Amino acid sequence: MCANITPLRSITLIVLTLLLARPAFPQLSSQNRELAQQMLHDIANDVRKHYYDPQFHGVDWDAKVLEAKQRIDKAASMDMALSEIAAVLDLLHDSHVFFVPPSHAYLHDYGWQMQMVGDRCLVVRVRPTSDAEVKGMKPGDQVMGINGFRVSRDNLWKMEYFYNVLRPQPALRVDLGDTVGVSRQLAISAKVRLMNRVEDFGPSNIWDLVRRSENAENQLRPRVAELSDQLMVLKLPEFVVSGDEIGSLARKARKHKALIVDLRGNPGGSVETLQYMVGSFFQQKVKIADRVERDATKPLMAKPGHEDVFLGKLIVLVDSRSASASEVFARTIQIEKRGAVLGDHTSGSVMEAKYYSHESGADTVTFFGASITDADLIMTDGQSLEHVGVTPDEIVLPTPSDFKKGDDPVLARAAELLGVKLSPEQAGKLLPYEWPHEY
Repeated sequence: MCANITPLRSITLIVLTLLLARPAFPQLSSQNRELAQQMLHDIANDVRKHYYDPQFHGVDWDAKVLEAKQRIDKAASMDMALSEIAAVLDLLHDSHVFFVPPSHAYLHDYGWQMQMVGDRCLVVRVRPTSDAEVKGMKPGDQVMGINGFRVSRDNLWKMEYFYNVLRPQPALRVDLGDTVGVSRQLAISAKVRLMNRVEDFGPSNIWDLVRRSENAENQLRPRVAELSDQLMVLKLPEFVVSGDEIGSLARKARKHKALIVDLRGNPGGSVETLQYMVGSFFQQKVKIADRVERDATKPLMAKPGHEDVFLGKLIVLVDSRSASASEVFARTIQIEKRGAVLGDHTSGSVMEAKYYSHESGADTVTFFGASITDADLIMTDGQSLEHVGVTPDEIVLPTPSDFKKGDDPVLARAAELLGVKLSPEQAGKLLPYEWPHEY
């Protein structure tokens, strides 16, 4: 159980549930009801033993767990029973406490992505040849509602968790407004691929798992664009990079006068990666935050980069999907006055947690677990970023038209502040998004 600061909002949560196939759950049999009760029991005990606040923020934990148990006794389906487990964890109102249910017996892809941009939810990408593209969904369309529920900053992550993890749907009914204000409703079908059963580990299935693992690793790799000796752009999709690799990236950055660290869409990750990242920008010792645990408070210090320290000009890019470790990094840069932060207001999902796994069954094993916060992080200005987030030094938001054209005005503005001419069109082509391979 390695320490991490990746919240529920992270798309990598879905990766955890794809490695092993969930057996199909039809009507809720007595055996499956007993399984759901066992899941609730195990996870509730993990929270009792490991949650950083023994008072559970004033929640009567035992009473709420008992209520969930009683609702599972009456649940009509396994999906409803699993939802009760997720709901009781949600009562803690903690971005890093969440239920990871048994994985589904299929791969599921809606073929489009959305995110909050300011106070609007916009379609940011549509996969080529997907049903979303065929039906006419376009980047830049505003998402007004999904299956009749209005979308906002407060509930978008819950919708994504529900529709991607708890109860994937064969189709979604999406209410859209386009760039010229025309409203329409689309029924977007998901692409579904049935997976092999967990116990069937023939050669073809092993290689299928390997290919998907390699695909995920490729998606998380750091990417670099070098613009002469003036500027380097580092796109970091997640904090899963080793100290040695961070040192290598810092040495490459030292060949340039300025660096843009693009953390847009970065959901966080490893605490150790965060420590090395912060340490690669300072020659002196830097305290990142205080870790407030159940029984103690400990400083979280940067790990010095020694000779691998970049001392040039620095700008950090963030957006509404920048969460956890990426928020802590950006705020540390602000507090220490080391550089500027540009983009959108961040997620406000900053805690430190561990993942606790469980399994049940003999012939067919069911895997499940939960992420549980073991420490709050208090920044050196005395503030927590949980439910607060980072306010950029300069708010720069792409417009619906920018998404439609593939332009990147945020990166272009950062380059301009560093003395490098880069048009939004050029910036959009610099490190374009790469869709995961379909298998």
